[in-house]
Order: sequence, then structure tokens, then C-alpha cells
Amino acid sequence: MTHPASSPPQRRRRIGLLGGSFNPAHEGHREISLAGLERLGLDVVWWLVSPGNPLKNQDDYAPYEIRLAQARETAGHPDIVVSDFERRQGLQYTADTLERLADLHPDAAFVWLMGADSLAGFHRWKDWRRIAGLVPIAVFNRPGHGEAALKGEAARALAAFRVAPDRAGGLADAEAPAWVFFSDTDNPLSSTAIRNAAP
Repeated sequence: MTHPASSPPQRRRRIGLLGGSFNPAHEGHREISLAGLERLGLDVVWWLVSPGNPLKNQDDYAPYEIRLAQARETAGHPDIVVSDFERRQGLQYTADTLERLADLHPDAAFVWLMGADSLAGFHRWKDWRRIAGLVPIAVFNRPGHGEAALKGEAARALAAFRVAPDRAGGLADAEAPAWVFFSDTDNPLSSTAIRNAAP
């Protein structure tokens, strides 16, 4: 007696998450997203435009609708989706956002994307250890930030969970904590520099 072959388990949708104030969005954000799509085998990257970052001066923010519109114009790619999820859900902290997304999308595999400058200050984020335990993290180098990032408190605390870049293709399906550092990305753009250069 033969049995019908069982269907192979369906691969979870791999979603990269790039959070921030996007004040303004720039090519560095786009470059990180495209690298994530390629190197991590992501299906899509969501830009989570934050209503406000508790670690930044709120007086420096452009109005939310302007930041959202600029982000959508900058993204310019069918697999980069700009979202006002945090505003709609009334969320401020990354850990809470990740838990809400996991509840709403149980069949998705999320990866948090960040620049090396964010890793350097990651230990100052609210519940940063909880964040690291919720999703794998991909860190992309930026000029002048790599050494500080890798010597920072968070990188040292999570050193045992770092994976090599040549194994990053499976990061989305890895059990957190797990993180990778891409040393060869080096876009120098920053939102602060762009704002400071504005007339």
C-alpha cells in the first residue's frame, strides 16, 4: 500500500525590518535594504517609520507625513515597503513593535536590520536584550563606526551568537539571538549630516 507524499513544509516569508525616524530617508537606508534582500535571502524589507525616537531630540523632527512621503520616494523598489505601522499601533519601543508583529504575522521570519552606528549604541535601547532574543539581527558597517560597534557593550555581550557573513543566508531562519556583521558596506550618508547640510 502506498501513501501519498506529504507536502514539504512551506518556507516562512522572510521579512527584513529597518526601523528609524527616517529624518530624512536616504540612499544609505536603501543600500542596507538592498543588501539585506540579496545577502539574507529576504522576500521584502519593511521600513518602519517611527513617530519619534526616545533617544533623539524631538525638536529636530520633520512632520511625520513629510518623513513618510520622503521615505516612500527614496525607497524606490518593489520589495521595500514603507510602513506607518508603529504610528497606527501606538508603539514607540522596538521590543514592543517586534512582539506585536510576531503576534500579527506568526508565519513570518523577521530579521532586524541596522547600521553599525546603531549597534554601537544598542545597549542604550529599551529592553535591548529582549530585542536580541526576539529576532536575528543583521548589522551593516558604516565608515568610522565599525570598531566602536564591535567593541561596544551589546556586541561583546552577544559575541557567542555572532555568525559568519558567509552563513548569513540562513539568518532569517535562525533561532535568536543570532547576528551577523557585514564589514564591507560603507555608505557614509547619515540623516543627521543631511539635515546639518540643509540651507
